[in-house]
Amino acid sequence: MTKFLLSVHVLAAILAVGSITVAASMFPRYALLALGGDGGGDGEGKPTDDRAPGIAALLHRVCRAYAVAGVVVPAFGIATAVQLDVLTDAWLIASLILTTIAAGLLAMVILPRQRALLDRAALPDPADGARRAAARLAMLTGIFNVLWATVTVLMIVRPGSTTGA
Repeated sequence: MTKFLLSVHVLAAILAVGSITVAASMFPRYALLALGGDGGGDGEGKPTDDRAPGIAALLHRVCRAYAVAGVVVPAFGIATAVQLDVLTDAWLIASLILTTIAAGLLAMVILPRQRALLDRAALPDPADGARRAAARLAMLTGIFNVLWATVTVLMIVRPGSTTGA
């Protein structure tokens, strides 16, 4: 049973959290393009302004959908920890705290700021202040990604573990 729980935990982390980190990291650039706050298409694979709003909206939907699916990650992680009797280990508690902070950052800051950037398109001058808003969002997304990277390292290294792994 432990192998099943751990497998679902790891797969969910890769699929859900991985998708969120990629989509959230790409979002500020495309939102800025959509708002006219940055160049636009240049013939070298960059999207044109007319495609950017759709791409930004899609990236936001991906973040929202996978955030909901991401609940599986800590649920199966905790179930695995119970099976392994490591629920009180410091590395796991630290991971749970960091996971809670990352989830809160995503739900309460990143997703609402993405929505706010998308909603700027209805303003008379959508590009006004868009660069600053996109830069802040990119910074917050970077913090979110660092939190998940730290959790991943803690899951692998497990400080104080006696398993030798």
